[in-house]
This record gives sequence, C-alpha cells and structure tokens, in this order.
Amino acid sequence: MNTSISTLLESKGGALRTVPSTVTVADAVQEMNRHKIGAILVMNDASLAGIFTERDVLTRVVAGDLDPKTTPITKVMSANVLTIAPTATVQQVMDLFADRRCRHLPVVEDGRLRGLISIGDVSRWVANSHRAEAESLRQYISGGLST
Repeated sequence: MNTSISTLLESKGGALRTVPSTVTVADAVQEMNRHKIGAILVMNDASLAGIFTERDVLTRVVAGDLDPKTTPITKVMSANVLTIAPTATVQQVMDLFADRRCRHLPVVEDGRLRGLISIGDVSRWVANSHRAEAESLRQYISGGLST
C-alpha cells in the first residue's frame, strides 16, 4: 500500500474532466453524464475552483429545490477542495477517503492539477494487486516460480 498515487494516475490515463466556473448545474450534469462520471472539477481558468459531485446534485440542488438550468455551479460546488500530491500513497488516500467521507481527490503538484483519484480507482488497484499476489503465491506453491 506504499505505492504512490502517481502510479495509479499513469495506469488510469490522462483524461481529466473539467468545466469552467461560469457554467450552470445543468451544464455540469450534462458533462458528467456524457462521460459517465460521478464528479467533475470546476476550474477558474487554470486553477482549481472546486468540485461538483452526484452527492452535491442530491443534497444541494434537488433538496434545495434549485433550478439546475439557472443555478450557477459555483453556488452548489464544494470549494476549498482537499487535494493530494502525486507522492501520496494508496494507504494515505484510503485513510483520507474513510476519515473525510469523500470519494474523489484532485491530485495537485506545484499548483498544477495532475488528475483526479476516485475511491473506485483505488478499489480497482487494491483488487488487482491482491489478484496478482494470489497468482504469484499459487505459482510458487505449485513449483512454477523459482526463489
């Protein structure tokens, strides 16, 4: 679990979904639906302004009885976003997900947005890691691996 998050970002690919801070909730949701994602980063030019998630749609837009077509994303996004460095480990990120009850963490290095890690990305990595370890052990036990 000491693997750095940058390793997960590399295997995930470089696609980063963002919207400008000038869009409405409806625009952001349309972009999220188009890419089948649960969160989108809100940008103020080149800097991170916030994050907008499916949970925000439910708790702030629907529960607040707001019109998605006229509500600015900045009114309902989470600002002051917790970010992580690419050097953060998988274990550190898992702890943050549990402690902060969040599911997405932007990865920032030297003030520049490098990616977004989700709880799904980490879960996939852990499952693949365990699968590979189990296969190695099976091969070792059956004599297929040399020491």
